[in-house]
Amino acid sequence: MSSAGSPPQIAEALARLDAITRRLRVECPWDREQDERSIVPHTVEESYELADAAQRGDDAKLIDELGDVLFQVYFLSLLLEERGAGDLAQVARDVTTKLIRRHPHVFGDVEADTSQEVRRNWDQIKRTEPGREGGVFGEVPENLPGPLYARKLQRRAASSGFDFPGVEGPMQSVRDELDELENAKSREEQFHELGDVLFAAVNVARKLTVDPELALRASADRFKARVSAGESLAASEGHSWNDLAPDEQLAYYARARLNEGAA
Repeated sequence: MSSAGSPPQIAEALARLDAITRRLRVECPWDREQDERSIVPHTVEESYELADAAQRGDDAKLIDELGDVLFQVYFLSLLLEERGAGDLAQVARDVTTKLIRRHPHVFGDVEADTSQEVRRNWDQIKRTEPGREGGVFGEVPENLPGPLYARKLQRRAASSGFDFPGVEGPMQSVRDELDELENAKSREEQFHELGDVLFAAVNVARKLTVDPELALRASADRFKARVSAGESLAASEGHSWNDLAPDEQLAYYARARLNEGAA
């Protein structure tokens, strides 16, 4: 049996990453200039790249992006250490304690047979932790991307019992909100009703356990690929995409979709 991934090898690899991180902080001009505010945008970017690799099922890319995120964790922990506010060991200890506390169905005598029960218990435990902001929506970050912010609010509401029992209710909400959008007259009404449509669609995604951010990005990527394929088809027949009438562009787009289905 291969020893790859054994505890000694993991410890050795992480110790080397720690040493490299510390050296970069001392010897690299760019790394020396950074603080948590300048680094976090890179952390967010790396997280999106990680999510994209996972969505694509690209294991080699997943390993690469996991490494980038892991470095971010080490670097940010080192910044804490430098000002005496904590270190990587404390980060690891705290998250271990948190995981044990929030999984009483694994480490205690609480029963949770479904993922929904686990999620509900998790949110209830979070609300009882010292220092937590009170209320159903306490400590929901307002800088999350729109779909994730909406889902987070919906999850919090659901953990308090305010939720549809199944997916049909959210599905009907989408239909109802679309009707209201169609009847909206002013720009303000359209803005309001379109937001309600999107919020309702996110709720459907939540009930289907589909990530709305990744689903929207995947849909956008499909649209991008189909338009590009239509543009290539038009070029192969001597036409410039930008010079085509809208109905001609739509015809090439439809052909691209048909070719996609055949493939």
